[in-house]
Amino acid sequence: MKTISRLFRKILTLIQYLLVVIFILFEELIWEGIAEPIYGYLRSLKVLQRLELFVSSLNRYVLLTLFVGLFAAVESAGIAAGVLLVNGMVFYGIALYALKIPIAAFVFWLFRVSRERLLDFGWFRWSYEKIITLFDWFKALPVYRDTLEKLASFKVELKIMAVKFRAFLGRHRSLFSKRFSRLYHHLKQTLNRSKKS
Repeated sequence: MKTISRLFRKILTLIQYLLVVIFILFEELIWEGIAEPIYGYLRSLKVLQRLELFVSSLNRYVLLTLFVGLFAAVESAGIAAGVLLVNGMVFYGIALYALKIPIAAFVFWLFRVSRERLLDFGWFRWSYEKIITLFDWFKALPVYRDTLEKLASFKVELKIMAVKFRAFLGRHRSLFSKRFSRLYHHLKQTLNRSKKS
């Protein structure tokens, strides 16, 4: 019985670490690496500055419908992309997820622009606060902090390895260049001699 209990705990810990790694990768690679720069670019566009004025003039129920509809579409696309990936349709899954990212950035922009008006709805404010509380709870978990530290040290090790690899390539590239240059000059001299004779 103890063996089964220990095995169950190990499997549960592995699942926790896996979920945390997926969350961290999503947050760092997808959101901070791709979606946030798109969001920053969108904010700088004059077209969106005009659109911001239009959004602020919308009826709050229309605004809520627009936001919830776009949010649901983006989340559905994410789930559909996951289903495609699990079913082995990797190209379609990645393509759908890549398509979702700029739309998600737009939804984030829409939320930032209309945040106060959307939070006027009691149920929306309650949902938003619960989601923020859930994220804070998740990020406070020891497994999250532990995984974050391990990934940070792994990133440092990767950077050190990349620097060493570049230095190694640089040394060997120069050696290769010298040998190739000598071979080229030798062949050139041999060809010139054969032409003369």
